[in-house]
Amino acid sequence: MKNGFIDIKTYRIHCCFVTVVLLLLASSQSFAQWTKEKLQEDKQQIENDIAYSNKLLADTKKNKLISLNQILILNNKINQREELMGNINSEILNIDENLSSNFSEVVKLTDHLKQFKQDYAKMIIFAYKNRNAFNRLMFLFASSSINQAFLRLKYLQLYARYRHKQADLIMKTAVSLTDKIMLLKSIRAEKSILLKNQEDQKKLLAQEKSEKNSSVKKLMQKEKDLVRAIKQKEKEAKKLQQSIEAIITDEINKATEKNKIGPVTEENSPKIEVSNTSKELGLTDAEMTLSNNFNSNKGKLPWPAEKGIVTSTFGVHPHPVFGNISVKNNGIDISTEQGAKARAVFDGKVTGIISVPGANQAVIVRHGEYLTVYSNLSAVFVKTGEAIKTKQDIGIVATDADESKTELHFEVWYGKTLTNPLDWLVPNK
Repeated sequence: MKNGFIDIKTYRIHCCFVTVVLLLLASSQSFAQWTKEKLQEDKQQIENDIAYSNKLLADTKKNKLISLNQILILNNKINQREELMGNINSEILNIDENLSSNFSEVVKLTDHLKQFKQDYAKMIIFAYKNRNAFNRLMFLFASSSINQAFLRLKYLQLYARYRHKQADLIMKTAVSLTDKIMLLKSIRAEKSILLKNQEDQKKLLAQEKSEKNSSVKKLMQKEKDLVRAIKQKEKEAKKLQQSIEAIITDEINKATEKNKIGPVTEENSPKIEVSNTSKELGLTDAEMTLSNNFNSNKGKLPWPAEKGIVTSTFGVHPHPVFGNISVKNNGIDISTEQGAKARAVFDGKVTGIISVPGANQAVIVRHGEYLTVYSNLSAVFVKTGEAIKTKQDIGIVATDADESKTELHFEVWYGKTLTNPLDWLVPNK
């Protein structure tokens, strides 16, 4: 404003800038809210997993004797607790970023509100000095030309209009500023709660690690029994592997004999491109389609037990008690609750039901080129050759009364090749 006249061009720039600031605030707040909701969703999942681990741990403690299963569940619980602390740290960082961003916007809005009030005060003074019709007419008659008089008339009209708009803009900015200040207070309070939660989780983690160390010391006194159990489990795994390979070999032999019946004709020739594995197994078009569908659902398959925690992962890794001993797992072990049922992870056909000494029964389901294995079942609901659907119950997971544990062993094969089951299952069960 110069000599009592408002600079309308500058005012328009101010209006546009504040509008952009308010839009950016809404956009950044929306993104921050999405990040917050995602972190809280993950946090809830982890807390649910910890609660389930606590339930399983309580079941094992009914035995009164320290067992390897207790160590495995404690290990899993410690990992979950550390994951939860990582989640809380991410929430705190997100809040810090939100606080910084909102504080900066509060400063900007405060500056603009101050400027708007100063401009509006000048406008009121100008309006007071030129409040009667005579002064407005003199302002027009003092024009040096008709064109200037027309421009001055338009200016007076715009002036009155913008004065009302600026008053409205001041109100909106003031309301937005108040909302931001209230939001800052809310965010700071939320951060205080999270920091308290973080300290609580640190204490719980320290307690769990102490409990694990104490349990490991007691269990190490049973070294001979544990080493014997490790060797027994290795024998069971080898027996299961041999049984699976025998079933696969048998199916390949059957397919070979079938292909010797006569020459390949246009009617029975494969209509889609097939791999060496599918050729060996003599898959039909329907079975090949099923195989492709299984493969395309990698990372999306449901878990073979409705509830449970992974207490042993795929591959070779150190023993949880004796670090100098390596153990190999052909699949994953899932600890669940007594009476839990194993279920199919995908459509397929039961290709074998076998009994493994010490490991109860195992069901093998074929999905084209792929096989899934559900082992340590005390009862089986399906029969060889039966077509089954995704999530269909296969059998009851066996419970070891001595260790108070209910554990499902699960494997995924591609032909004669073992694969990591965790690569196939949906991350959040």
